[in-house]
Amino acid sequence: MTAPPTIHVFTYKDGLLARLAHDLRLSLHRFEVVRAGDRITGRFWPASLVVDGVVERSGQVDTRALSEGDRDKIKANIADKVLLLDRFPEFGFVGSIGAGGAVVEGSLTMVGQAVALNVPIEAADGRLRASVSLTPSRWGIAPYRALAGAIKLQDRVLVRLDFPADVQRWVVG
Repeated sequence: MTAPPTIHVFTYKDGLLARLAHDLRLSLHRFEVVRAGDRITGRFWPASLVVDGVVERSGQVDTRALSEGDRDKIKANIADKVLLLDRFPEFGFVGSIGAGGAVVEGSLTMVGQAVALNVPIEAADGRLRASVSLTPSRWGIAPYRALAGAIKLQDRVLVRLDFPADVQRWVVG
């Protein structure tokens, strides 16, 4: 059986008291991506983000490091203070596969702002994989801050996508 498509989002701690914070992995549980020839479109519902756990130095994700209360608080901060989901419940992508098939070129719309984006893709083992570093401030998204900035997130988010290569439409959630 083919593994389902996944979208993971990684956040990175920063600030004077960063040792008290965590690098996190989140999973997006509701999205739709459609490939029609070279054209790619995507719809993403960030309210479906789930906090998987803490990314350890080894790169492994510790799913037991956070309590349910911690996960709920993180999700509420993302919704209310970072992505403003009451005003912007959906993100979108429109693009096309570039010459040679190794890059998807397009525009990602988050919090009402569209920004050009090139996403390198890799095809291997029957999967399409992409890893793209986003700078949220390009969309006007300020990094989350707590304790007067002593704990904050870096202005960098890594998004990893992993999809079956033989499918033209992926709907999750």
